[in-house]
This record gives sequence, structure tokens and C-alpha cells, in this order.
Amino acid sequence: MKKLFLLLVTTFLLIGCTADDETIYDYIGTWSGTYTGSDKGVWNFVVANDGDVTGTMHSETNNENYNISGHLDASGQLTAELGLPQDGQFVGTLNLDKKGNGNWTNAVPTPTRSGAWTGEKNK
Repeated sequence: MKKLFLLLVTTFLLIGCTADDETIYDYIGTWSGTYTGSDKGVWNFVVANDGDVTGTMHSETNNENYNISGHLDASGQLTAELGLPQDGQFVGTLNLDKKGNGNWTNAVPTPTRSGAWTGEKNK
């Protein structure tokens, strides 16, 4: 009876530990894409082991670069500041299918500009 009980407990423990659980490791690496709206251009950033995000957004309209600096949580939620100095936001979601999207705003240079971004994890 004890052996049967231990077998059942072990089975339930193994079932509860699947490889589908999200971790920050699913997102580590370089991501890039485009953004549109009242400005347009390209962006790229790197997700580090600790979830820190650093990168650049390049405006094709103004031919300027803006820093992206923030954090990604284990569920793929990105919260970052945008600009140099920080005067905007770059927020959104990275997915396990290696795609991402979200919204951005930037008050430098004035007037404030905003729009959407999409991209993917580089191979």
C-alpha cells in the first residue's frame, strides 16, 4: 500500500512540473522590429538574463536614435523608458512564439509622438 501511495505522489509531482512554464530564459536574446505612428523607424533591444532590457529606437523621420531601457518580467510584459533623456515609454508584450508588439510614446522632440511597434526575436 505504501508503494502504491508513493507511486501516486511521485506521478502527481512529475505531472505538475512541465516544461511549458514561462521563465525569463524563454525571452533572453536580441529582438528587433519596426514602429509606426506619428514617427516611424526601426528598433532593437537585448533581453539579459536578469530581465533587463537595453536597446535603441532609430527614427527614420528625424534621423535620431533614442535609448530603450527597462525590464521584462517572466510572463513577457515589457516596461521600458524611451529617449535620451528618458521622455517616453516603450511598452508591450513578448510572446513565446518569438513575436512581440506594443505601444510607444516620445516627447523628444516636441510635440509628443506615439504609435505601435511589432517585432520578433532574432535567430
